[in-house]
This record gives sequence, structure tokens and C-alpha cells, in this order.
Amino acid sequence: MFSQHLTQFHGLRVFDLPAAGSADPLPEPDAVAWRLAYDWNAEEDLEAIWARFLDTVDTTRVTAVIIGAWSDEMYESDLGAELNRVIEAADRLPALTGFFLADVVSEENEISWIEQTDLAPLLNAFPRLRELGARGGHREFGPVRHQELRTLRLESGGMSGAVVRSIAESELPALERLELMLGSENYGGDTTVEDLAPLLSGTRFPALRHLGLMDSEVQDAIAEAVAQAPVVPMLETLSLALGVLTDAGAEALLSGQPLTHLARLDLHHHYLSDAMTQRVREALEPAGVEVDLDDRMKPDEYDGQVYHYIAVAE
Repeated sequence: MFSQHLTQFHGLRVFDLPAAGSADPLPEPDAVAWRLAYDWNAEEDLEAIWARFLDTVDTTRVTAVIIGAWSDEMYESDLGAELNRVIEAADRLPALTGFFLADVVSEENEISWIEQTDLAPLLNAFPRLRELGARGGHREFGPVRHQELRTLRLESGGMSGAVVRSIAESELPALERLELMLGSENYGGDTTVEDLAPLLSGTRFPALRHLGLMDSEVQDAIAEAVAQAPVVPMLETLSLALGVLTDAGAEALLSGQPLTHLARLDLHHHYLSDAMTQRVREALEPAGVEVDLDDRMKPDEYDGQVYHYIAVAE
């Protein structure tokens, strides 16, 4: 994963702001998601790139912004300064409804080396924001109150349980899509099933229609909780992908509440047996559920021990 930069975001194609001095024509401000990133081969730092963006683009019409690489030594600093720069320009971005922080691929910086920052100030500064995504090591978040946010996606190789608890404490009445990549304990992923309980209660986010609890080393335990969770009947789509899902977790899903109302169930990157894969398909696909069971993994064995791995850790 994360071998390529975003090409689509917020319903728009991604456009990289050209280098200084480029004669390439610029698209209409609201026709693309603008990606601003440090270039190792150029002399501009991201602060200068951001200033040039504000000076050359009619940012009053910009609806989506992506921040990519921010320096040649990203592992030495968090994203606080980069986020503050965007917040300070809030009055120049009145139409902004989509924002992604740290569109950085593994060749530039490992996801576990990306030190994220608290995103709550951004939400407070942009009350019209509808989609927020961020990649890296998430250690703090809010809680916040925001009336317009529809989509929240936090990608991490190790997400602090404090972040999950703060999201659960937030007031997000319009939230329709919530995706959390929980990650590995080795990289700070200490989220427990108990931390997820408020999200699964069905009472926190009344508009929720898609839930992704992904990339977890305790994916079976999460599946067991989801199998009985009151939030599930509200959902149209559900993702328990990218983690260590085994037959035990799939059995819990099949033995729990009906999932046949779902349009899609994403379980890709899993450790299910052939027999269990077939059972899941037979239970759900005749009812019209699109089931993603791609990327069946095989556990590693070493010195008599069996090892399972999530899709994204380092």
C-alpha cells in the first residue's frame, strides 16, 4: 500500500502545483484537488510553495487541498507547522471542503515515521469541511464539534487508542464515512475493542453509513464485537480489511446479526481458509452483498511459531 500518490480526492483529480517558473497552464481552481509537496530536486521549501499557491491561484474557489512531502528530513519533524500554515490561511480558502494531510508514499517516508499532529484545530478553522484524511502516526485528536464533516479517514501503521476515544467523544452529526487504520502495537497501535465500543453503539454518529475498522492485529476480536454491534443495521458498507482476520473472526460474523442488508463487505487481506471463504460467499453473495475476499494471506512459520501480519505497519 501507499506505493503511489493520490490521483483522485474529494471527487476530483489531483493536480500537482507546477514548479516555480513553469509555463504550464493552471486548471480552474475548483476543477481539481491541489497537491502541494516538497520536491527534492527543487530549491523551494513547502513554506515557499504554499505562499506561491496563495499568490498564483484564486484560492477563494479552491475546494480541495492535499499536502504531500514537506521536507527532505520528514522523520525529524511533525506536521504541526504545515497544518498551522493552512489554518492561518483559512480566510483565503473559504470554499475548502476537502483536505488531506501527508500524501507521502513509502519511498519518501515510512508511514510509521510520519508524526501526525492534532487535526482538531483544522476542523475548528474550516467549519465547511466535508472530507478530512490524514496519514501517519496519530497520537491525538480533538475531541471536536463539527456540523459538516461527512468523511473522516485516518491511515496509520499504529494509532493510539486515545485518538479513537477522542473521535468517539466528538460531535459529528453529519458524519457518513469513518475509516480508521488501527495498525500494529509495535508502532503505537494500542487501540482496544473497549475503545471502539462507543463507535459501535450506533448512538454517536446518527448519519454513519460506512464504517472501516481496518489493519488491526486484533481483527478477530473486532469482528466479534461488530457481529453484535448496534451500529451495523445503520450501515450500507463495512470494512474489516487489511488486518489479521482468521476463521474465528469470520465465524463470529456469520453467527452474529444479519449482514445481508449491506451493499458491500470488505475483508481483503485476510487469513481465511478456503472452506471459510466459501461459507462467507455463500452466506452473503446470494443476498446481493458484494464481498471482497481478495489478497488471501498465508501465515509465516518460524521455529515452531506461526506469525500473522497486518497490511500496513511500518
